Amino acid sequence: MLAAGVLLVVPSAVSRTIPSARADNCPDVAVTFARGTDEPAGLGHVGQALVNTLRRNTGKNIDAYAVNYKASLLQLHGGDGANDAIKHIKDVADKCPSTPQVLGGYSQGASVIDIVSGVPVGGIIWGSALPAQYANNVIAVTTFGNPADRSGGPISAQSAMFGAKAIDFCNPVDPICHAGPGNQWTGHTEGYVPIYTSQAASFIQTRLLAVLPPTAPAPPLGVPPASVPGAGPGPGPGLDGHPPANVVVDQPTVFR
Repeated sequence: MLAAGVLLVVPSAVSRTIPSARADNCPDVAVTFARGTDEPAGLGHVGQALVNTLRRNTGKNIDAYAVNYKASLLQLHGGDGANDAIKHIKDVADKCPSTPQVLGGYSQGASVIDIVSGVPVGGIIWGSALPAQYANNVIAVTTFGNPADRSGGPISAQSAMFGAKAIDFCNPVDPICHAGPGNQWTGHTEGYVPIYTSQAASFIQTRLLAVLPPTAPAPPLGVPPASVPGAGPGPGPGLDGHPPANVVVDQPTVFR
């Protein structure tokens, strides 16, 4: 296990293969997220926190799709979840080819995204991966509490399609992804919001800067737009020209 004091690992470049023209009624960003075991239908508490942070920090129109699968305790439906995620990714790419897509999953949902990414779950391929022709539509992948950390490595280490654009978060006391002493169940159920979801949002925002124009803030009353910081050409630290809000980068994380 490797611990780091500064947690944001940013790729040196982002593929700019997404077309510049945007279809009508298409979101600025499309997020597909798979919830954890036994969470009610929806994004789950980790996925919702991630999407909320992205919306707050970027000011962009972010569509969020909750992967439709039975997140049961027996964990027999990961392949079904992967198929549902793949269908949605394809649908978005076909309708809105210029919309950058983000994939994410927590706990069992991380295993769903492993399957989508072509990563074995527990050493076994449970379903089909996303067809390679859609890989460039996905600009970032993030997982939380991924069981694959204990059985060969997460997407960032194993996926040929997404390794360079993926980031994995394992709370050092989470028994689902971390083998060793000091684990506690609350490290899995309560250990990812807001610290790690904020770091994941920062990682995604950095990648979005290469493919989306910045959003200029509204000028104060009586102040010409040109004098407003961040209103000029070129992106600032955040997509709106301001530092991302509530992004924590000084807590311990495990990267593999």
